[in-house]
Amino acid sequence: MRNVQIHRVKSSEVEVKDRLVAINRVTKVTKGGRTFSFSAIVVVGNEDGVVGHGLGKAHEVAAAVAKGIDDAKKNLIRIPVLNGTLPHETTGKFGGARVLIKPASPGTGVIAGGAMRAVLESVGVQDVLAKSKGSSNPHNVVKATFDALIKLRDPKTVARMRGIDLDKVFNG
Repeated sequence: MRNVQIHRVKSSEVEVKDRLVAINRVTKVTKGGRTFSFSAIVVVGNEDGVVGHGLGKAHEVAAAVAKGIDDAKKNLIRIPVLNGTLPHETTGKFGGARVLIKPASPGTGVIAGGAMRAVLESVGVQDVLAKSKGSSNPHNVVKATFDALIKLRDPKTVARMRGIDLDKVFNG
């Protein structure tokens, strides 16, 4: 596996928008009956390359979403976005979920479904082709999408790692 650098971002530096990916009602059975609570997956991002995901659990939906937003703000990372799309094709996996993300030409839009769409829109990507394979569990799809996005490298990083000029990265 390649050496992947994660660019963490402090939540105080960025103004983020939140997107609710999924809410799940969970039940705990006790001798007094069933106790219901809620689990919420939330993705936050500034739509300019900074994104994070979080999980919140509480007895009310609003409280679960609020906890998810707080958790997501603690896990912000920076993703390279070039001209409204991604620098190169990438894949990610987590659990049974597999994702494939490809850059697209301008005007394509975000071709992705469900949990992947929320993550990619929060990053600020306007043109991308994405495919989710395997498990459709929103938890695993979000984490697999983050795995793919973390693997992205911008041309400046590639040039620095190879010890060459930025022009030679594109012109070989």
